[in-house]
Amino acid sequence: MENKFTAIILAAGMGTRMKSNLPKPAHKACGKALINWVSDAAKKAGAEKIIAVVGHGKEEIEKIAREGTVFAEQKNMLGTGDAVSSALPFVEPGYTVILCGDTPIITAETIKGALNETVEKGLDALVLTADAEDPTGYGRIIKENGLVKKIVEEKNCSPEEKKITEINSGMFVFKSDALLSSVPKIEKNEVSGEYYFTDTVEILVSKGKKVGSYKIADFDEIMGVNDRVALSKADAVLRKRINYDLMYSGVTIIDPERTYIEDGVKIGRDSVVLPGTVLEGDTVIGADCVIGPDTKLKNTIIGDGTEVVKSVGLDCVVGENTTVGPFAYLRPDTKVGNHCRIGDFVELKNSAIGDGTKVSHLTYVGDSDVGERVNFGCGTVTVNYDGAKKYRTTIGNDVFVGCNSNLVAPVTLSDGAYTAAGSTITDDVPESTLAIARARQVNKDKWNDRRKNKK
Repeated sequence: MENKFTAIILAAGMGTRMKSNLPKPAHKACGKALINWVSDAAKKAGAEKIIAVVGHGKEEIEKIAREGTVFAEQKNMLGTGDAVSSALPFVEPGYTVILCGDTPIITAETIKGALNETVEKGLDALVLTADAEDPTGYGRIIKENGLVKKIVEEKNCSPEEKKITEINSGMFVFKSDALLSSVPKIEKNEVSGEYYFTDTVEILVSKGKKVGSYKIADFDEIMGVNDRVALSKADAVLRKRINYDLMYSGVTIIDPERTYIEDGVKIGRDSVVLPGTVLEGDTVIGADCVIGPDTKLKNTIIGDGTEVVKSVGLDCVVGENTTVGPFAYLRPDTKVGNHCRIGDFVELKNSAIGDGTKVSHLTYVGDSDVGERVNFGCGTVTVNYDGAKKYRTTIGNDVFVGCNSNLVAPVTLSDGAYTAAGSTITDDVPESTLAIARARQVNKDKWNDRRKNKK
């Protein structure tokens, strides 16, 4: 049976080393705020209630945190003990897990494993620990008979204690009643004037309570993001995790180190992602697609069997068995149908493109409703803006738009209409009609000879 718990996420710190106006837990790794990485892991592990301790930049944290999060404000900023104390009124009976809002790599499996260990061994509290190659700067775990006796900060370590490589991750599991009884007993540190949450270990041990440890195998999981360098490292770890999960699910990623895919992006089986591709937001890619190289898609839906090459898609939808690119730009609110061809240096904006339509090259289609099996000649422009207002162009089925045509909106080309090359169309074109809107050609005989004779 899954063990349920309350999660407290400490997210009140200043994060001064980030040198940012944004609170540290609000910074993003692989498209998701640090605090939400932690919150999602806790939820997946079985958290029934999530309490975020906020302070600096609390409005921003409250805005981005997951729905249902309870906020506890740390008003005095007097250390980790003070932070946890502010959350105590919201703690539920059972078990409580203490997590850090700047450790996005922690996994649900680790949280669940630590909680299960606490329950199965009848512990009152448990410290999540890790073995560090270089433990410098970390609190050391002091044990006796297999149980944690205390946590000693490095500055207070004896020479022998400094040799210990098992370090404190800053994350804990508590029986809720043990947490509620021990935190109020934390005394203010005489030097710093702060309340250290780690003192709860000694408080519990002095009362004959059992404090255990759970060693995290992957040291990366305790990585705290304190500056932009650490943020980059965390992003790299999470990006690798995302890419590998996709590959294990049946997606081919040719070069994972040169492919950026944010959390939440979905890709179907047997799709191939080529190097230099960036997939962001709520992007969904179907099966048997080829994406890239050097392609950016954000909040974009791609149908099965579609290929997108060296192009950009933002907040748009592309159907099945369609080709896009190279160097196409699909702007927001664009919907491309099935079996279409959107070619090189084509820009689409706020337009619907019907099935089987070809917009092959060097064309701008904006604010337009385009039917099925339409063919756009090279250099076509839908002229949608008169300097004050934007207007729509409507194109029916089986229309042929001659190269270098300007379609001046509002204008309608009915089913089967044709426009002659070089035409500027300002009036509606009826069904099956050829529209020619250009000056008649005039040839000036011997004009060049006369020009030369004037010199």
